[in-house]
Amino acid sequence: MNICKKTVIIITFLFSGFIANAQVPNWQNMDLQKDSIFGISVEKAYSELLKDKKAKPVVVAIIDSGIDTAHEDLKNTLWVNAKEKRGNGKDDDKNHYIDDINGWSFIGSSKGNVNYDNLELTRLIRQQQAKFGSLTSVSKDTAGLYQYKQMRIKYDQQLLEAQQTLKGIARFVEIMDTMLVHMGNSNPTAADLEAYATTDPAELQVKQVVGQQLSRYPDFKTFKDKELNEAVDHFKEQVDYQLNLEFDPRSIVGDNYSNPEEHYYGSSDVTGPGADHGTHVAGIIGAARNNNIGINGIADDVLLMSVRAVPNGDERDKDIANAIRYAADNGAKVINMSFGKPYSPNKKVVDEAVQYAMSKDVLLIHAAGNDGQNLDSAIFYPNREYLDGKGIANAWIEVGASGPDDDETLVAPFSNYSKTGVDVFAPGVAIYSSTPGSQYDYHDGTSMAAPVVTGLAALIRSYYPKLNAVQVKDIILKSVTKVTHPVTIYLQGEPKQVQMTDVCNTGGVVNAYNAIKLAASY
Repeated sequence: MNICKKTVIIITFLFSGFIANAQVPNWQNMDLQKDSIFGISVEKAYSELLKDKKAKPVVVAIIDSGIDTAHEDLKNTLWVNAKEKRGNGKDDDKNHYIDDINGWSFIGSSKGNVNYDNLELTRLIRQQQAKFGSLTSVSKDTAGLYQYKQMRIKYDQQLLEAQQTLKGIARFVEIMDTMLVHMGNSNPTAADLEAYATTDPAELQVKQVVGQQLSRYPDFKTFKDKELNEAVDHFKEQVDYQLNLEFDPRSIVGDNYSNPEEHYYGSSDVTGPGADHGTHVAGIIGAARNNNIGINGIADDVLLMSVRAVPNGDERDKDIANAIRYAADNGAKVINMSFGKPYSPNKKVVDEAVQYAMSKDVLLIHAAGNDGQNLDSAIFYPNREYLDGKGIANAWIEVGASGPDDDETLVAPFSNYSKTGVDVFAPGVAIYSSTPGSQYDYHDGTSMAAPVVTGLAALIRSYYPKLNAVQVKDIILKSVTKVTHPVTIYLQGEPKQVQMTDVCNTGGVVNAYNAIKLAASY
């Protein structure tokens, strides 16, 4: 699943979410000493270390929901497949990937595109139901029954929570809309809300919550759209699609889904119907720099390849494996992977694809996830540990999300972490970047932190092209800005002070200036 943090208001009787305080465009590129914001010193690196150097274009693959290829700040940095149409017109391996321009989609075909999909848990439950049926009446074949029961408990709990939360938010909106009618004002200010007289307990609660959050937005309508409407959409998607056992969109793709070794299917539509997440990721990495529009991406000589494989729901292992292979076969030197899930039934094919990519000197960057969990005890896929227990992917960086302030709040409260499983942290709170329709917006998540590191890796590889993938990883990890003060994580909602070395193995935040200096010495 795309792991952009859903920003929702803090409504204590409904749900809790994280809202970023700092909304400063390009803060991820700023310098801690100069700007008093914990960016990664990109502008300092350009002005002091790279101004007289020449770069070589680097292809970066973005495995995601799709990229708006017409975006004003991205269209000139897109990778274009220069290969001519291949094959003999027959459906064979020599005829694959026909007519691709800026990449490839593994979740679409001539029939259309997959937008929504199930969670992997839903797919597993649907698959196992055919074998076990009702838990009260099980056939003689009980192999896997215990695991199925455990998954069913988790599934039922997630569905119930989504249904109840959706109901609660809808009730909140209903109360608020009634208040607007009574006020005769569809776009009230904070002062208007304060002046609204009511003794109704529910209205008082809504009045308090909205009044507290309204100052973060230009007006009430923006607040309602960004917080309430997005929250309703999010939980409705869970109920209607992600956790719906009756919903299965795979027939759109037209592949033989039971064959995880099948490679050649899909379409050349690399934008698709839901490109917000991928477009945002792309801008962080390589939006055109210094063109007086939009934002400045981190890498200035990059070609962005869109590989569409992540729907609104959980990605499928087969598609991710093929996306990795496609990127490696078409010259990508860095792959950004801002997605993840807790189940991976075909992890073997993903592991094989990762090994294939590394054989072609590709560096893989993966977002650690937004569940606020310790990955030393929680499982999150894909990961660098091979299923067969025979080692790990060496050219892999796992990234947690940090905020703009050099204090105890540095670690984003939603970010997963691990003393051994997460390598570095990078800016992932209130990151301003491109969105479809040549628009821009702020998003939170380790999905935003990973492309910061991907952009840095591309920057290093473009100015120092002789360095291999493992060397670039080594440089990024060795050049972090070490954090020596305590940081806060949350255990079951309770804050706990820990050291940065407790949440990632380097104990720091990536730094472009330090990395470029170190790369020059290799």
